[in-house]
Amino acid sequence: MFDKENVIKELSFKAIRSSGSGGQHVNKVASKIELTFNLKESSVFSEAKKERLLEKLENRLTNDGVLILTCDESRSQHKNKTLVIERLFSLIEGALKVRKRRIPTKIPKSVIRKRLKSKKQQADKKANRRKPDVD
Repeated sequence: MFDKENVIKELSFKAIRSSGSGGQHVNKVASKIELTFNLKESSVFSEAKKERLLEKLENRLTNDGVLILTCDESRSQHKNKTLVIERLFSLIEGALKVRKRRIPTKIPKSVIRKRLKSKKQQADKKANRRKPDVD
């Protein structure tokens, strides 16, 4: 599908101090990882794949076509880095996957006949409940 090794070479990482509770450890260690990937200037994907990625991921991209992902799930910087890379790959694979076009199923004529017959029976039942017309 695409070369993951070359994608990893184009990524840039930044370690940031994680937010939230955690006491001294959070205040001392930069364990949160911010991954940036410039999709428009990437040489890994063909132009058609780039167009598809830009279209599918447009709400996650900046105006310059840069994808920014962060991860601070773990206390380990290394683990956060692997998690954010996995998240990037799953995002890209999901965006590149071409969905099969749904072909609507044809309703069998017997089913249509049965539905119309039951409607007619229901209408007759209701009609029999009415007072007869005396003209």
